[in-house]
Formats: sequence, structure tokens, C-alpha cells
Amino acid sequence: MMKQLTLTLIAAGVLSGCSMAPKYVRPDAPVAADYPQHAATAADQQQLVSELGWRNFFPDQRLQALIGRALENNRDLRVAALRIEEARALYNIQAADRLPHFDATATGNRGRTPASLSQTGTSVVGSNYQVGLSLASFELDFFGRVKSLSDAALASYLATEEARQAAQISLVAEVAKAYLAERAYTEQQELAQRTLESRSKAYDLAKQRFEVGASSALDLQQNQALMQTARVQQLAMARQRAQAWNALTLLVGQPLDGLPDPQPLSSQNIVTELPAGLPSDLLTQRPDIRSAEQTLLAANANIGAARAAFFPRISLTAGVGTASNTLDGLFESGSRAWSFTPQLVLPIFHAGANVANLNLTEVRKNIAVANYEKSIQTAFREVADALVARGLLEEQIDAQQQVQDAQAQRLKLADQRFENGIASSLDVLDAQRELFSAEQELVQARLLRLTNAVDLYRSLGGGILENTATAAAVPAAPVATPAQ
Repeated sequence: MMKQLTLTLIAAGVLSGCSMAPKYVRPDAPVAADYPQHAATAADQQQLVSELGWRNFFPDQRLQALIGRALENNRDLRVAALRIEEARALYNIQAADRLPHFDATATGNRGRTPASLSQTGTSVVGSNYQVGLSLASFELDFFGRVKSLSDAALASYLATEEARQAAQISLVAEVAKAYLAERAYTEQQELAQRTLESRSKAYDLAKQRFEVGASSALDLQQNQALMQTARVQQLAMARQRAQAWNALTLLVGQPLDGLPDPQPLSSQNIVTELPAGLPSDLLTQRPDIRSAEQTLLAANANIGAARAAFFPRISLTAGVGTASNTLDGLFESGSRAWSFTPQLVLPIFHAGANVANLNLTEVRKNIAVANYEKSIQTAFREVADALVARGLLEEQIDAQQQVQDAQAQRLKLADQRFENGIASSLDVLDAQRELFSAEQELVQARLLRLTNAVDLYRSLGGGILENTATAAAVPAAPVATPAQ
């Protein structure tokens, strides 16, 4: 009996290697061969941004500490990691169906048959005891139904793991952007505070001049308006800074204390000249694209299971052991018992359920194809947007710096002309207002430039590794251009 069962299971294992799932062909990437306004360089062919560790990309030690804490404590990332464990367990459950399940069994039964039902005309008390090894209903996977379901579960597990990596990339980028935003609000608040102090002194001086008749009420009111404007700006920046700090605390997942000293935006030596490579590189660099492809593979495997449902399903149930009507007779000679029950189920009429299920799996595959293509297009746009903005933001910072220098020189000349009685106080007030605006816009431009570098790093798949994988992947000094 056991020899026959073993041979049957071996044959089933050999025959179950077939699959009715369609042959998987990766869809063509629905994007251009290169990014707009971008020419590939030699560095593009030698370096992968996905191999550039976030500690190498973000040299600010305070930011490194924040990212490290976020990777340990962020609840969204923790849930993503638990989703992997969930998907792994589901795959193990499904994969277990490809192997036979054996159980040790022990049963006992004792009953009385009344005389009216007994063949002897007298009541009978009988017992039945069995001990053995049983094989639960095991499907011989001739048409690959169980294998396809197992393949789908494996692809879903891999998709979940890729999704966790995508969540980590997003978390690293969001922490960096939140930190840079908090630094920008801090610098703008400090600018507003210094401006408020300066304008408060100017207002006091204007008030004294007005009281002695050396200036008009118009000059006094304009000084007061400028002072209150600076106060409004200072309060607005304080509010936005506090909110940015709260957002950063939520991302990190714990109170922000014991951190290294922060660095100003002008000292953030983030590498901005990242090699973009080709759009086709995104298929391997971006875990969200890999996750979408694994979801597509799972949908493809489910089609095989749906197709196999149209064919016969063969299952085996067997058992071997001993049986006796007394407990002490279970292991006596001649008490050996066995059973072997093959079953064939041929679908004949299911009211179109199998056809509908096949149509459902095919539609879901088409949806997965569309989602996969959309993920590629989204990644292409993110990289293209970051590349276009990279050069323009550099020029914008240079231009804004010149605006600030010009406004500072204008204020200096206006002060000199006012002291010599050549210009009115209105010229000085206007110059002060324009300089304050230029200083605020320069901080904002630097923030945009740094944020753009973070977006490009994220869109190219950077943020998985803590440290750079190989020395060759670290951008060389002539290539790296720190953000201003």
C-alpha cells in the first residue's frame, strides 16, 4: 500500500510541473528612449543612484540622525514591514498545498445496537478502535492549478517586499524635505526678526522726528506699516516653523531631542549632479515599478489557475494503520488496515462560474498591465521634471543672489542720500522692503533647489542603502555640485 502511494505521489509531482498560465512577456515601456533636455554622459553609464547610500547623499549629521530614527520608528514603514510578514505567511500557506499532508490519527467508537435492528435478534454492544497514518485529500496537480496559485502568492509576496522598499525611499525623501523646510522657515523667521528689530528702531526714530516736526505724519505711518508687516512675517514664519517641526516629528516617530547641531541651507552640501541614466534603468532601480510588475506576474499566474478549473480535478485520500474491536488488540497480528480513495471531479455545469472567473482574471491582468505602465510613466515624469528644474533652479539662485546684492547696495545708497538730504525717507523705506523680500526669496530658492535634488534622488531609486554600495558609485568630485 505505502509503495503504491509513494509511486503515485512521485508521479503526481512529475506531472504537476505543467502550467496553463500564459507565457509572461514584459510590456514595453510606454515612454521615450531618453529624458527631455538630457544627454547621457559617461558617468551615467558607470553610476547608479540606487547604489548611493543616503548617508553619502545627505552629509548633514542632524539630517542623518533624523533619517536613521525614522527608519526605526516610523509607523507607516513598520506597517509595510509587517505586510511582508503577512504576505510571506500567505505564500507559505499556499505553497504547502503542493505537498501531501499526513496526519496521525487515533479513533475509538463504542455503541449498542437494539435487538429490533440486530440480525441475531438480541441487543449487541460493539467497539471499534483505529490507529494509523492518513493522507488528507491531496490534489494531483496535472493541470497546474495549485502551482499557479502558489506562483501568484509568491509574486504577491515579492510585490509586498518591493512596496516596503518603495515606502522606505519615500520616507527618506519626506524626512529630508521636512527637515529642509523647517530649516528654511527658521532662516526666514530669523530674517523677519532682524528686520522687525531694525524697523522698530526706524519707527522710534521717525516718531521722534515727527514729534519735533522734522518729518510728516505720512513718514511715521509708513514706518509703522513696515514694522507691523515685519511682525506679521515673523509670526507667520514662527507658526510655519512649528508646524514643520510637528510634521518632522510625525515622520520620525519619536520626540526630536539629542540631535546634532543643524546646518543652514547654504551649507547643505547635497550632491545635485546625479546621473540620470536612461528611462529603461528605472525598471530595475525603482522598487515601485518592480512591485507593479510582481503584481502583474501574480495576475498572470491567476489566469493559469482559472484555466485549470475547466479540467478534471483528481485528488487522493488514503490511510494505513491498525484496527480492532478491543484496545489490546490494536497491535496484534492481523489487525493491519488500509484504505485508498482516489476521486475524480469533472466540471460539467457551473452556470458559467468558471467562464466568469477566467474573464475576471484576464480583466485583472489588463488592469495590472495598465498600472505597471502608469508606474513607469509616473517615474519618467518625476525624473524628467527634476532634471528640467535642476539647471533652471541653479540659474534662479544665481539671479536671486544678484537681486539681493543689488537691493542691499540700493539700501546703502538710499541711506547715504537720505542722510545728505538728497532723498526722502520713502526711498529708504522702499529699499528696505525690497531687500527683505529679496532675502526671503533667496531662502525659498535655495530650499527649492535642495528639494529638487532630493526629488531626483528619490525618483531615481535612491534611499534604500544606508551607505554607498561600492566606491565606484560615489560621484567623483568634479561631477558633484553642491547646492548653494
